[in-house]
Amino acid sequence: MANQPFDFTVPPEMRALAEKSVEQARKAFDGFVNAAERATSELEQSAKTARAGAQDVAHQAMSFAEQNVASSFDLAQRLVTARDISEVVKVHAEYVRRQMQVLTEQARELGQTAAQAESEAIPKGGEHGGKKRQG
Repeated sequence: MANQPFDFTVPPEMRALAEKSVEQARKAFDGFVNAAERATSELEQSAKTARAGAQDVAHQAMSFAEQNVASSFDLAQRLVTARDISEVVKVHAEYVRRQMQVLTEQARELGQTAAQAESEAIPKGGEHGGKKRQG
């Protein structure tokens, strides 16, 4: 018994089991990698959409600011050409009334743009296990 060399051959059944285990592990890893790639792609798309939406809101806000400044300069021009204090009061009252309407409309439009940008950036309910973001 002491002179017999140790047999290092792997039985065919053991080899088949090992090969099957390696193949299953490879398939599981491939599935994990594919899922991670899909998740990364979805995240990148959501980020792009969110950036685009934020840019839309920023451009719209800047446009509104430009309109409001132009309106203020128009008011200033009308005030300096007013003939008397009653005309100054009338011009200012008209400006305030009109500007309140404009600001209300601008706030509504900006809110709609922001809401649309948010809804486009958030994945639909069927993705990510059907969970919707609360907020």
